[in-house]
Amino acid sequence: MTGNGGDDGEPLGRVFLSRVLEPGDEAGGRWVRERGVADVVRRLRAGGEPLPGVSEVRWAGLVARAARADPERDLAVARAAGARFVCPGNTEWPRQLDDLGDGRPIGLWVRGRAGLRMWALRSVAVVGARSCTEYGTHAAATLAAGLAERGWVVVSGGAYGIDGAAHRGALAARGATVAVLACGVDRPYPRGHAALIARIAEQGLVVGELPPGDHPTPSRFILRNRVIAALTRGTVVVEAACRSGSLTTARAAQRLGRFTMGVPGPVTSALSAGVHELLRGEATLVTDAAEVVELVGGMGELAPLRRGPVLPRDLLEAGARAVLAALPGDRAAPAEEIALGARTTRDDAIARLYELRALGYVERHGDGWKLTRQAMISVRTGHPGR
Repeated sequence: MTGNGGDDGEPLGRVFLSRVLEPGDEAGGRWVRERGVADVVRRLRAGGEPLPGVSEVRWAGLVARAARADPERDLAVARAAGARFVCPGNTEWPRQLDDLGDGRPIGLWVRGRAGLRMWALRSVAVVGARSCTEYGTHAAATLAAGLAERGWVVVSGGAYGIDGAAHRGALAARGATVAVLACGVDRPYPRGHAALIARIAEQGLVVGELPPGDHPTPSRFILRNRVIAALTRGTVVVEAACRSGSLTTARAAQRLGRFTMGVPGPVTSALSAGVHELLRGEATLVTDAAEVVELVGGMGELAPLRRGPVLPRDLLEAGARAVLAALPGDRAAPAEEIALGARTTRDDAIARLYELRALGYVERHGDGWKLTRQAMISVRTGHPGR
């Protein structure tokens, strides 16, 4: 259940601590770093004087939780749910989580057959509002599908709205996706996503810090977001109001030096206001998977240049374009008038006019020249040179 064990040889102790300490508990992380898992477990089980950095009240609460902790039972429940415990030092442990310092997870509970460490090496977080628009749902699903088709793992939080759309987009593209939960991995939340989370566990991975059976709370959602940010190469936010919890993922990504990206929405939409605020700062605007991969991928993985359609008249030489632009649209004009408008000589204008006639842009009308129907249509399509 615990692979190769932890960096301190106490994986069972880490299972115990995952039941006692809250996610992101930096005081507990510092105890583990300075004293080792075995000593911290012993002190919690014995009670007595508090360890440094906590009040007596909080210490009493931790000791009470320690008295009820049963790591062997947690492992048995996890095993029945098809989950395993991965901790630092294990070959499956994603080392980028160590960037969280003392706030890194004590360990992670993982459901799914894939290896978390290898998947995390090429992963992108796609997060956003729970209460999203059809535009946001479409944008998240399309973006996730594009990333999956390019071989990237899509990581999100399994919630309603943008998270669910991102997971479904990756699954629809037969790609890889990871759901990081704010509860036990054996207790899908939200309940309306039980089938989706089960499918993710079958095709991808379901991950969480909390032991089996634990329920989510508002603070656990916020703390979960730091894991999403640390686990991935970058975070894309699709629709988020100014107080959206998904913005905490983006801010955590920025603190960790990860790429932070945002998909813009209508300037009139309050659900995109938080994304736009990110984009006014250090986040990068992205509109599709290719632009995301250009940031988080390897050298040379560039998004295609975006250009408008190339019209036949765009291929004309500058002199011919100037003569064409000098012709009036409602009548024939003599060569002298056209030359004056094109700022060239009469002879050069006549040579250009014969060239344009061969290409079907102008026609001769007695001593004058006039635009053809083809040229008039080109003008009406809004050619930038007219």
